Amino acid sequence: MSNILTIQGLSKEFPIKKGWFGQGKESFRAVDDVGFTVERGKTLGLIGESGSGKSTIGRMILRLMEPTEGKIYFHDKDITDVKNASLRTYYSKVQIIFQDSASTFNHDVS
Repeated sequence: MSNILTIQGLSKEFPIKKGWFGQGKESFRAVDDVGFTVERGKTLGLIGESGSGKSTIGRMILRLMEPTEGKIYFHDKDITDVKNASLRTYYSKVQIIFQDSASTFNHDVS
């Protein structure tokens, strides 16, 4: 089967200003070296604790947020740095579904 989506070495760092007037700069690595593939006809779900980077990964895959490192391939085409019209075409083919974690599991105890 062919891969619809391939993620390689995806990372995201956010700058942190420290000290007086934000003079010292450090960074926080929210996502570090993530990689996976999604084959045609398959579904992928990301599960993790709050703050583990699930939404950040989704936003980077959708190109709503630029990755610090890594590559995003859609149908074997590198879309990591794609802009404008090509990105609009990509948006017409992908979506993310955020799920309320409280409703994920059956809580019926009767």
